[in-house]
Parts: sequence; structure tokens; C-alpha cells
Amino acid sequence: MEKTKIDWCDSSWNPVTGCLHGCEYCYARGIAERFRGRKGYELNEDNTIFIHHFDGSPTIYELKEPCFFEEYDPFKEKTEEAKKTKQAPYPYGFKPTFHRYKLTEYINKMGRNIFVCSMSDLFGNWVPAEWRKEVFAACRKGHQHNYLFLTKNPRMYAVMDEQGELPADSNMWFGTSVTTPDDPFPYNGKMKHNLFLSIEPLLADFGVGNGEALRDIGWVIIGAETGRRKGKVVPEKSWVDNIVKQCEALNIPVFMKESLRAIYGDDLLREFPQGLIRG
Repeated sequence: MEKTKIDWCDSSWNPVTGCLHGCEYCYARGIAERFRGRKGYELNEDNTIFIHHFDGSPTIYELKEPCFFEEYDPFKEKTEEAKKTKQAPYPYGFKPTFHRYKLTEYINKMGRNIFVCSMSDLFGNWVPAEWRKEVFAACRKGHQHNYLFLTKNPRMYAVMDEQGELPADSNMWFGTSVTTPDDPFPYNGKMKHNLFLSIEPLLADFGVGNGEALRDIGWVIIGAETGRRKGKVVPEKSWVDNIVKQCEALNIPVFMKESLRAIYGDDLLREFPQGLIRG
């Protein structure tokens, strides 16, 4: 179970970590590399990966791109190295990793709004379908929670919906992360799911002409870029106002992240859709 500083949810849960999108403003990559495992992997010159097992024994795998790793369960290991992995939650850095032992973390916890895979993109094209199925199954076992998913690859939502593989459970919310009006969020008007939009970091003015595209959206989150990246974009207040006006016209609740306070002032909107309001 992970407490979180993400202000639009109660907890974050990461049964899958790592991502291959390569966003230059990504905060998660830095965290994963900073806290990578003391063992983990080494890339050899002959195009192989050298995996250090937690018991000290090595295995060599042929490198295939993209690389997938399944973390050994540290709670079943009795070695000192296994104990160290509890302090290093990203044994392979930011390479996509399935932490299967984390699937049961929330099953018996008090109900809350959970951001699923804040340290990855569960709907990236590189993610095996079986990983998603196991995560969804775990969500259904912990049915007292609301689960919020977020992707930069919303086309996967549409594909899964057409194939009948995207859960339509009332406590599951599927969001798309965008930064400019040119980023895709192709909800087709046919999906019977809870959909939301995370505009973070806000890197450009969305203008006032996106009302039609927002009609399927049940919630909008807005945030500014954080960190010290060279070329960091500081949004203008008018950019935020333009998004808010369109949402108000469509009765879409808006949540402004704390990162907007210096730009927007103290009158931040902190609205939630009805399904995510917890009494």
C-alpha cells in the first residue's frame, strides 16, 4: 500500500512499473532509476541481459525489445538480498516490470480512490495483455475501491472496448493524459465507461474550441509541469480559464492540482465526479 502526494486520489498502487513512452518531462523515470534494485540487470556486449536473482544465482537471457521482467517475490525469499529489495521497489529501473506479489495489497483495505500504475502506463502497446487481465481481476476482488487508470495511449481503450476486454465496472475510471490540444484522446462516443482527462503538464493553450471532444468526459484534471527541466513550460492563467469555461458549459467537474496555485491563485477548483466522492 502506498500513500501518495497525488492530490486527486487517496493512494497509488503499482503492480506494474516502468514505461517506454520516453516523455522528456517524466517524473517517474527519475524516481525509478534513483531507487533501482541493488542487483537488477546488466546489459552485456553480446546483446544479452544478465539477471541477478535475489538468492545470488545469475541467469542470462537473450535481449529482446521491448524488455519485460517479472520481479521475483521478495516476501517469499529469506535471504538478506531479498530484504534489501523491499527498500528498492524498482529492481530493473524503469524497464516494464510486473510485480505480481502486489496484486493483493488492497483487497482487504478500507475503500478509497486508487490511482493504478502511477509509475507506468498499463495500456502501453508493449504491455502484455495478461498483465492487464490480472490487474483487472485483482481490482474486482477489492470491489470496495474506485480504480483510476491513466494512459497516453487511449487507442488501446478503444481496441479493448471493441474486443470486449475493457471492464465497464462502475468503480473503474479510464483517463487519458494529454499536454496539448494535438494529443489524441479519441473517445468514440460509444464507450460505456467512466472516462476522464488529465491535462498535465499543461504545455499549450487548448483554446475554446474543444467542447465537442469533451462531451464523453466525466472529469478533467489540470496541472502544471513541475521539476527543473530545461525548457520547462509555465502555463498562463488564460490557458486554464479556457479549459474551465468549456468544462462548465458541459457540466464537467474540474480538479486543479496544487502545482497550479502559483499561477491560478488560491481559488483552485477541487471538484470530483459523483462516483468518486467518498463520504
